Amino acid sequence: MTRHDPRTVVITGGASGIGFGIARRMVDDGHHVVLVSRDIDKLRSAADRLADAPGTCEVHAVDVRDHDGVAALFESLPSADALVNNAAGNFTAPTVDLSFGGFRAVVEISLYGTFNASQAFAKRLIRESRPGVILNIVASYAWTGAPLVAHSAAAKAGMIAFTKSVAREWGPNDIRVNALAPGFVPTDNAVAGILSTPGAKERMLELIPMGRFGTPEDIGDVAAFLLGDESRYVTGAVFAADGGRSVGVSMHDGGDNSADTDQAVQTAGRG
Repeated sequence: MTRHDPRTVVITGGASGIGFGIARRMVDDGHHVVLVSRDIDKLRSAADRLADAPGTCEVHAVDVRDHDGVAALFESLPSADALVNNAAGNFTAPTVDLSFGGFRAVVEISLYGTFNASQAFAKRLIRESRPGVILNIVASYAWTGAPLVAHSAAAKAGMIAFTKSVAREWGPNDIRVNALAPGFVPTDNAVAGILSTPGAKERMLELIPMGRFGTPEDIGDVAAFLLGDESRYVTGAVFAADGGRSVGVSMHDGGDNSADTDQAVQTAGRG
């Protein structure tokens, strides 16, 4: 989004990690950001860290799995121009050991949450005859597949299918819908969990053609393009911002599966 055109951007799971990186870029560009998550303390901390920016921020503690709660939130906002569906949950587990509850929780947060927020947002825009844009944060293993994250891969694949479907359905209403698949971003959780395994960092970097991990700022910059007028003729598209990691291989192939995992992409946006 451009700096001279302030808008209201709703970001689920925006209190940390990739979601916060997108929020930072939005407020730095002068927009009003609405952060949505389950943890009010994390939301308030995030808002405090954004207080020095030209834009503004408000927070709402809402579980994206709560259809009625999400709908009420969008009805309560004075306005909403853009939505980033970033809330997610993930953990690694062999699929034969994965509990039904664990599978369901990940799918409900990522896929159901995306549906709940997108539907509430689109209903309001269509009723008000206003344009808007939705950006769904996915992962490249949604199309490559990957071991140990079948639950998240299934949810993210569903998000991609949803993205393409509603892009066609809501295009006549001037609502654009795209998806963005970030590569590995070493958040605090990832450094403590994934990169703490000896040799994990070196193995993972070998699989990234650009030779480095991503940053929340990297993802925020791409998100700004996809949310802004510069991409006004783009809808139904899936973009990868992963330094080339997903070109020809899964994020998780080529190394110790317990270490070579992109869990941080998902856990960073837990809502």
